[in-house]
Amino acid sequence: MPDLAEHFVSDSRSFLTEFYMPRVERCVARLTNEQLWSRSNEASNSIGNLLLHMTGSTRYWAAEAIGGTPIVRVRQQEFDRRDPISSHALLAGLREAVSDADRRLAELAGEKLLETRNVNGRQLTVLWCVYHIIEHFAMHTGQILSMTKALVGEPLPADNAPTTGASKSNR
Repeated sequence: MPDLAEHFVSDSRSFLTEFYMPRVERCVARLTNEQLWSRSNEASNSIGNLLLHMTGSTRYWAAEAIGGTPIVRVRQQEFDRRDPISSHALLAGLREAVSDADRRLAELAGEKLLETRNVNGRQLTVLWCVYHIIEHFAMHTGQILSMTKALVGEPLPADNAPTTGASKSNR
């Protein structure tokens, strides 16, 4: 039987780096800085805020929750930001966070997935933390896709499915 842990981690890395991140990049490339920071109302987030949040969240869960390396993050500031940051700078930060998460996931040994971590007073398995990184990134990627379609007024190019099911040696 194939190593389930290895496949889970490999597929998680694939979703993050080969599927969701390129979708986000394609959306951002279609937007002006004004569109990137526009909000439909004060209760909503801009795509710029979502990118800041995805960067902070991905870094937090990979580095601090899984890796045990404390980071400085003030989550609310990711949503409160109103002064525009360039798309280049936003994507650079997100790429760095995704690259770091991918590296940390690649280093995970299968037996580590069932270890627990104390995350904000909750005992969570590393597997739960990895799953959360991916599902959280996917949720906000979907929001960015929807918001981009609304802003540009036309469908976005179709995407290919991620290369899931491949072992690390096939990546």
